[in-house]
Amino acid sequence: MKVKVQKIDGKASGDIELNDAVFGVEPRADILHRVVTWQLENRRGTARPTRERSDVARTGKKFGAQKGSGGARHGDRGAPIFIGGGKAHGARKRDFEQSLNKKIRALGLKMALSSKAKDGLVVVDSLELKDAKTKALAATFGKNGWSGKVLVIDGESVNDGFKKAAGNLKGVNVLPAMGANVYDILNHDTLVLTKDAVEKLEARFNG
Repeated sequence: MKVKVQKIDGKASGDIELNDAVFGVEPRADILHRVVTWQLENRRGTARPTRERSDVARTGKKFGAQKGSGGARHGDRGAPIFIGGGKAHGARKRDFEQSLNKKIRALGLKMALSSKAKDGLVVVDSLELKDAKTKALAATFGKNGWSGKVLVIDGESVNDGFKKAAGNLKGVNVLPAMGANVYDILNHDTLVLTKDAVEKLEARFNG
């Protein structure tokens, strides 16, 4: 698949041949749903448990006579009715992490990239700007027609100046190629890839 390459300022900069094995896969809703669900569940933190009767550091020794005190019978300071005792019917620990086959994860990312290749993919030479300031970057995005939510993916690392300026723009996110994921790709209107990022993504599957 051949697509046009442009500079960050919108000027034409030739063509690039995209690998059909990465950018030409027919998307399937069920695969994408499984991968997105897996990602979002793994982002959730563990539900913290309360300490129950067996978890508190109190003595289990019987501390009073069985009869004759006029009070109730007790044999454990860790009982929920005492200060410092365990919680009765407390929250239990819950982990939300799911497992997913690596082949399905890779296939999901290919399908997400392929869906953007059909509509919403822009390839640029690099992210280098003479004036990497928020105002200048906003003007550049507007000139290129990149509106709504924009995801920019660079090679191994992202230029700090560009990243800071982009961080001030609403709906704009910047990621390195190795941080590309299905949820973020599908959750943005426009996907901007540098030529370096294209090479890294294709090598990620070929390697």
